[in-house]
Amino acid sequence: MDALAYLQRELPLLMSWRHDFHAHPEIGFQETRTAAKVAELLSSWGIEVRTGVGGTGVVGALRGRRPGCNAIGFRADMDALPMTGRAEVPYRSTRTDAFHGCGHDGHTSTLLGAAKYLSEHPDFSGTVYFIFQPAEETLRGGPAMIADGLFTHAPVSEVYGLHNNPLMAPGKIGIRAGAILSGCDPLRIEVHGVGAHGAQPHLGVDPIVVACELVGMLQTIVSRSLNALDSGVVSIGVIHGGTVANVIPDRVVLEGTIRSMSTDGRALLLRRVREICDGVANCFGIQISCDIGSGCPPTVNHVEQSAAVERAARLVVGPDNLVADIMPVMASEDFSFMLQERPGAYFFVGQSGQNCHHPEYIFDDAIMPVGGAMFVQIAYDRLNRD
Repeated sequence: MDALAYLQRELPLLMSWRHDFHAHPEIGFQETRTAAKVAELLSSWGIEVRTGVGGTGVVGALRGRRPGCNAIGFRADMDALPMTGRAEVPYRSTRTDAFHGCGHDGHTSTLLGAAKYLSEHPDFSGTVYFIFQPAEETLRGGPAMIADGLFTHAPVSEVYGLHNNPLMAPGKIGIRAGAILSGCDPLRIEVHGVGAHGAQPHLGVDPIVVACELVGMLQTIVSRSLNALDSGVVSIGVIHGGTVANVIPDRVVLEGTIRSMSTDGRALLLRRVREICDGVANCFGIQISCDIGSGCPPTVNHVEQSAAVERAARLVVGPDNLVADIMPVMASEDFSFMLQERPGAYFFVGQSGQNCHHPEYIFDDAIMPVGGAMFVQIAYDRLNRD
């Protein structure tokens, strides 16, 4: 029985795992219950298990029945979002402060399905590593696993990941070589002015006026500094300043996000944000602090591994359901750190329903066999190619 037919037959089992994860969500680096269940299932199928990788990460190792030294990795994220879900399902979250609003419960169950199939059909050379990662939503789980020796203990030559995509038709596979997701860097700016009475602004330096100038100037970075053939975003989402209508405050805080589709573009955006903050500070004779947090680089797929995803999609879902060279998405993923360490590819599986991070989002159970079969086919393709 091929993997897709097998996983479609086993779909009720996959759904039972997914619904359990959904009912008991855990946010980043707190996935103890989820990790324990993942480790228990992997062990029950004879897969070697390593726990506590990068905090709460789990890595399973399965050796094929044929000799070989090649190794491949498949990654799924396990964490939930710190938000309240409103999806009316029988297995809704038992917590009001955590919700699987991005489908990581489905990603975990999908990879478990692939692991179960491969454990029963180890018709490959070398080793498959199943990487269950914590804290993707914080963009810190991937780096934590890598820093904890992920690729030393799991010496893969390439690595693959997937994500559900409600912006694509259900069951379609989307892939592209090059950047598929943006880099992301959080931004916090503090404008330190001089407070004054609202009727006597000349006696102070109004940080609200400075902040307004700053927001406008930041928008020139993408339109006038970034190559028009590149893509980027500088968005301010939070402005805090002042408490009384007739008082000029002494401080305004801006918070936002910087997104970029290339490494060079990311470097340019970060540099120009800092330069504009320094320039506006000099112009008004005040201090402006610019804190750009440690985010993640763009998720950049490698050419050879993207082609492997395309080949697998043609076999699993057929050429009519393959969206090759899909448009990139301005969301971000810490799988990008793994792709900096090893060649690999990240692909989408289309599904129905609300978009990710919506309070009424729900993962589409029907796509789990498709995602699992993709992992299986990629494993056979890459490990048996010699």
